[in-house]
Amino acid sequence: MNYLNIGKENIVPIVAELNILLADYHVYYQKLRNFHWNILGENFFDLHNRFEEMYDDTKMKIDEIAERIITLRYHPVSNLSDYLEIARIKESSPLMSDKEMVKIIIGDHRILLGQLKKVIDRADKAKDEGTIDLMGAYIRELEKSTWMLNAWSKDTREQLDSSFVK
Repeated sequence: MNYLNIGKENIVPIVAELNILLADYHVYYQKLRNFHWNILGENFFDLHNRFEEMYDDTKMKIDEIAERIITLRYHPVSNLSDYLEIARIKESSPLMSDKEMVKIIIGDHRILLGQLKKVIDRADKAKDEGTIDLMGAYIRELEKSTWMLNAWSKDTREQLDSSFVK
């Protein structure tokens, strides 16, 4: 029974992009754990806690993405070797400063946001509202997290665009 009312020819491209997203989130998850374990310096407490919050959130998203693929009636990619092969996010060394870690995480967010938009594009063509809704929520959360990490990494003398402020 096809309870989705979406043809297989439209589901396959969505599942393909979701599997890439799943792989990206797995590598990202492990990178957050890596940074959580290996953070040093004066920002230890802030970033140690923040990275933990982020990997806990990522763990939930990994499960939701895999379950969405199953909802679309496919098996998700589930081997670490496959994740490393198809993921666009790459592993990182733990031997770096707090600022370097945050810069790398912001770069990973750019990759995740790009992949999320690819999934939405495929889902939009298939009129797959369930996938669009899920990905939209992820985009909103990821943009906010990126803004916060970016703000943390800025010099306090830097300012936002004030053209709308009197």
